[in-house]
Amino acid sequence: MYMLNDKDTLLGHPKGLFLLFSTELWERFSYYAMRAILVIYLTDKTVNGGMGWTTAEALNLYGIYTGLVYFTPLIGGWLSDNYISKRRSLILGGSLMAMGQFVLALPDGFLPILPLHSFYLGLAFIIVGNGLFKPNVSSMLGDLYPANDKRRDGAFTIFYMGINVGSLLAGIVVGVVTGIMGWKSGFFAAGIGMLISLVIQMLFAQRYLGDIGKIPGAKLALENNKSKKEPLTKIEIDRLKVIMIMGLFVVVFWAGFEQAGGLMNLYSHDYTDRVIANFEVPSSWFQSLNPFFIIILAPILAIIWGKMGPKEPNTPVKFALALFFLALGFLCMIGAVMEQGGDLTVKTSMMWLVGAYFFHTLGELCLSPIGMAMITKLAPLRLASLMMGSWFAFNALSNYIAGVVGAHVETLGALDIFAGIAISSIIAGVVLLAFSNTLIRWMHQSEDGSCSHIHPENQTDNDEVATENKHQLV
Repeated sequence: MYMLNDKDTLLGHPKGLFLLFSTELWERFSYYAMRAILVIYLTDKTVNGGMGWTTAEALNLYGIYTGLVYFTPLIGGWLSDNYISKRRSLILGGSLMAMGQFVLALPDGFLPILPLHSFYLGLAFIIVGNGLFKPNVSSMLGDLYPANDKRRDGAFTIFYMGINVGSLLAGIVVGVVTGIMGWKSGFFAAGIGMLISLVIQMLFAQRYLGDIGKIPGAKLALENNKSKKEPLTKIEIDRLKVIMIMGLFVVVFWAGFEQAGGLMNLYSHDYTDRVIANFEVPSSWFQSLNPFFIIILAPILAIIWGKMGPKEPNTPVKFALALFFLALGFLCMIGAVMEQGGDLTVKTSMMWLVGAYFFHTLGELCLSPIGMAMITKLAPLRLASLMMGSWFAFNALSNYIAGVVGAHVETLGALDIFAGIAISSIIAGVVLLAFSNTLIRWMHQSEDGSCSHIHPENQTDNDEVATENKHQLV
């Protein structure tokens, strides 16, 4: 386990948390700035600087792109654990992502290749770079805290607010700059955000992270075990099973949630009355509703969990709540479609979208930061980045499914899609509640303070089994 000076803290947390907070904030600004305009850019007329694609083509591309963005961290996490190290992966990945955004921002014809090929090249740089960057920021955050430190969940909540500050700024900034200078300026703004993230990391990482992330996790684990490669224990296998099973429910949640960047994004642009006192609200600004609600609701929800004390819901129950909130959000979207009454020329109230993003945000807060914290509790040290990558791989499948589902809007209709997602979410939530006790048992006390998770690289198998026998859950 990495250790830092306990006195080097801010607000009760290691200062490295706030460095990683800032690094992730600007990386997320970059990602969400690009995501906020991608589908609209693809479907806009070429005379306006868009690509002129059909809705189905754009949403299919969106699903493939976002799916790959969340799949490559599985490969990047494995490379970081075994060969490159987290710190090097982060710098290399961030550099590739910045290059990708700037390639997208180049005027057509600037490179000696077709504009479409230039577009795909920019996406490829972002996809590969994200694979190296994304799993390592989260896993280094877990490395800041001892295995039994109760501050870990709170740290991920603070970290998650950084993600959403970046997302909030992204929607607002890209809405302004693209309205003035066109689509390409939005990609350029995204590239600037990624450069800021890199500069922050390069200037302050050594000061506030020390040696964290410098040595590949697998090599460090071998050193801690006196160069012996230990097999997985039964407790580790049980905990890994929990990660895999919980990941299936994550797929259901994000497949619905990620309609925000696809079908819901197009709905806000084409079918929502966005005029307030003669001012037309840019459709990309609706992408900032989610992070805005995150910033407002995260501390409130944290206080509620704290007030509940021992009655605080466990991780599987929180995931089930997330699925139920997702369903409520899509009930709002069903209301929007019903307001149209089948007439696509009717513009619906913005309040339907506001309500949808509000409930989706509550669901996200019950799932995403809780899930990342769960990975750092359950994953063995030598597999930390790989398992964080696998967590994002579930998101990859979700995003691909989201794109495929959204692309059927022209044949199924928005009402059927929104209703289908709501029903699927409710069913998944009920199933998860039914199996929650089994999942808690397989976590082996990682959910309570009496026997917090300890990486087996720092403890012998015999000691771990003895601890398990002593504190066996009923």
